[in-house]
Amino acid sequence: MLRTRLWMGSILVVLAAGMLLIDQHLAPWFPFLFVMLLGLSLAACYELVHLVEPARRPQGWLCCLAVAAVIMANWPAHLPELRGEPWLWLAGTFGGVVLAVFLVEMAGFREPGGIVGRMALVVFIAGYLGLLPSFLAQLRWLNVDKPLVGTMALALAIFVPKVCDIGAYFTGRFLGRHKMAPVLSPKKTWEGAAGGLLAAMAIAIALDRVTAVAPLHGDLLLEMGFGLSIGIVSMLGDLAESMIKRDCGHKDASQAVPGFGGILDVVDSVIFPAPVAYFFLSSLAA
Repeated sequence: MLRTRLWMGSILVVLAAGMLLIDQHLAPWFPFLFVMLLGLSLAACYELVHLVEPARRPQGWLCCLAVAAVIMANWPAHLPELRGEPWLWLAGTFGGVVLAVFLVEMAGFREPGGIVGRMALVVFIAGYLGLLPSFLAQLRWLNVDKPLVGTMALALAIFVPKVCDIGAYFTGRFLGRHKMAPVLSPKKTWEGAAGGLLAAMAIAIALDRVTAVAPLHGDLLLEMGFGLSIGIVSMLGDLAESMIKRDCGHKDASQAVPGFGGILDVVDSVIFPAPVAYFFLSSLAA
């Protein structure tokens, strides 16, 4: 398992780094970010829909369409031909998703039975796998005239929570004694959490200072605060996804990613702290 995690994790790091480095030369379209974000969100959506028992399961095509619509709504405001306020595009699209869910269920209504639950699940999935990743997408345009600013901001938002995961895994594996959340995730320990938070702060400091743009201004307190806050919320994101899986009676979202489980198991700790990362970094860039 450890060897599988290492080689698979290395591939994921290379893919993410490659996307960031290549896309900075393709502003303001950032096509590789678009393909990666849309692909991961749709794959995670498919997994999440199939975690739900058939009796309560929403329509898969509607969930995927809702998630895709919200993800794609990040781009129009930044294209020269359209422009506009990106959050208005997102709010309008999410509102359209809610209305569409009602219309689809109304069109197919025959008799009472689980309709409200299905509608709620579609809206929840659109928010979880569409709206939360949108905060990552918007980091890309923090300063479109200097794409490296967005590159480093997005790098912080992606790699700080994942390095926190890695630090927590190895610290917990070798030093873990005290269970942190035995009901939601029996293998997580307080020692692992501490190791993960230290790793998150360390990588935040390193990434902030690796280039001249320094999204956190090279300020040690800001770097540590960012690493600590993102690390904590990323752990909560991991536990939140564990709660979903346990409620649905599954251990992993799927086996799509060797050593990690499913796509949802990989992205959970990144999308959950995405709003925190966005507001933290965008306020400093203002």
